[in-house]
Amino acid sequence: MAQEDMHGWLPIRAWLNDGEWRVDWCWFGEQRLIQPFYRDEVDLALRLPFNQAFRRDTPLAALLGWTAASPGLPPTVFIFHASRCGSTLLAQMLARLDSHIVLSEPPPLDQLLRAHYASRLGGAEQNAAIGAMLSALGQRRDSQASRLVVKLDAWNLYELPLLHRCFPDTPWLSLYRDPLEIAASHLQQPGMHMVPGLIGESPLHQADEAPTPREEFIARRLGRLLQAAADLHRQHGGLLLNYSELPMALGGRLRTMFGLEAGQIAAALEGSGLNAKRPEQAFAADTQRKRDGASTLLREAVSRWAEAPYRDLEALRLQQQG
Repeated sequence: MAQEDMHGWLPIRAWLNDGEWRVDWCWFGEQRLIQPFYRDEVDLALRLPFNQAFRRDTPLAALLGWTAASPGLPPTVFIFHASRCGSTLLAQMLARLDSHIVLSEPPPLDQLLRAHYASRLGGAEQNAAIGAMLSALGQRRDSQASRLVVKLDAWNLYELPLLHRCFPDTPWLSLYRDPLEIAASHLQQPGMHMVPGLIGESPLHQADEAPTPREEFIARRLGRLLQAAADLHRQHGGLLLNYSELPMALGGRLRTMFGLEAGQIAAALEGSGLNAKRPEQAFAADTQRKRDGASTLLREAVSRWAEAPYRDLEALRLQQQG
């Protein structure tokens, strides 16, 4: 396929086929990315009759070639998070701005970030593939777009050093929340990484962990994520943000990081009154409900496995704030 034909197409999947990495593309045209998650954008795009009739399947080399032919916006900020702690809210507020392209947990990026765990893709080749994927996803489809914000999956925290090597000048933040509130949310409706074996290869897995009781499994995994955030902050810097600081942190500690003017802050904050994952609904605070509904078993598991890493993060955050 000629490189000029890539205009309007975005990668939706990267996968290994008979030892060769390939990329699946979907037609988006000039459509802005405003849904809570990239997979929601893909689901909508795939409903178009054109995408049901025509698909693009290319080798990884075509992705690399497209980067050379049409470089996308470089990533402005990476958002890492412990899940269920306001990262989608932050992404949705920024997605309201024409100046910002927001990629919210794009699966093809995750697939390349974790490619070295199960295939021969690694080193300089993997770095180039990750850069090319972000370039393709960050194509400027609006003349006003000048910033690319990338929200990673929760388990991609372990790939932060890899992204830092690929983009050493791109700032990043790590968002977290009181672990009892996160765990209560996952116990009610578990995320992919809180279901044994669902996300594939990742350092988040531990060989000795048992899937039951669920409270223990969730608390242990959450504790590892929080501890990883603290350890990576000590190694690579990065801004630490507690859920309690949202949404007003956009006009404070996050303003410079995201390059926001006063009018943009006001426009972004208008989105804070909506449910981040279901924008058609109004936001309803759920902190107290989650805490009140937590069982004794969950409280004990969180206290054992996740409370100390959370306190460590809080101490680092307060030190960072001076």
